[in-house]
Amino acid sequence: MTPTLTISDPSDPRIAAYRDIRERDLVGRENRFIAEGKVVIDVLLSARRFEAESVLLLPSRLSGMEAVLAKLPGHVPVYCAEPAVMDAIAGFHLHRGILAIGRKRPAEKVGDVLAGLPEEALVVVAAGIANHDNMGAIFRNAAAFGACAVLLDPISCDPLYRKAIRVSVGAVLKVPFATAPDAGMLVEALDDAGFAQAALSPGGKLALSAVPRGQRRALWLGAEGTGLPEDLLSRIPSVRIPQAPQWDSLNVAAASAVALYHFSGAGEAV
Repeated sequence: MTPTLTISDPSDPRIAAYRDIRERDLVGRENRFIAEGKVVIDVLLSARRFEAESVLLLPSRLSGMEAVLAKLPGHVPVYCAEPAVMDAIAGFHLHRGILAIGRKRPAEKVGDVLAGLPEEALVVVAAGIANHDNMGAIFRNAAAFGACAVLLDPISCDPLYRKAIRVSVGAVLKVPFATAPDAGMLVEALDDAGFAQAALSPGGKLALSAVPRGQRRALWLGAEGTGLPEDLLSRIPSVRIPQAPQWDSLNVAAASAVALYHFSGAGEAV
């Protein structure tokens, strides 16, 4: 395992990338992102599109991280800091006490992501998803039900925000994703790639169970509350998840799980 380096001063320049996590997630990290927790860091070390730059953890976490840290390239430093020092670095209490800095590689383009998909593929399209918890949950659901990629419009939040990665349990680092300049371009790109598109909406014209699976399928998800804009709903067939009469919608993360379960055919494999 890579030898550890002790950090006793929160202002140590070697751990500058970890300083004030919450604030720096809002303004960017110079092509970096924060991975938090054992499972997420393990995923990071196996990710094709990202690489680990360093690891920072509590000394008490070392023994439980040996198998994960053994995967680190030799040039990647592992820093250890006592709880008070680590909290001072991060700017708040970190009960997990396990962090890593990941580095982004050049962003993939929508066309390149679609070109690499198999003949039968399930894709999620996020339009206006601004909540990082929802974004992380959508990626987690996409991974759980075998979606091949997630495509985003330009106003959706960054999947590599620390909280989104954590909620996704590392799925953001596994499922390929790309962001388009505008949502209309995504509709056209998916049409050109032979995808049947479905827009999930409480007012959808078809019940989800009536929509066939087993083909190239793109599932559109809209923002909490406002949903997908009318200009998109006018271009994409809309589907709904039937619910009790006194209720009109699910949280977008929960709705994505139900719809992805249907389109993946997971129920037929049980």
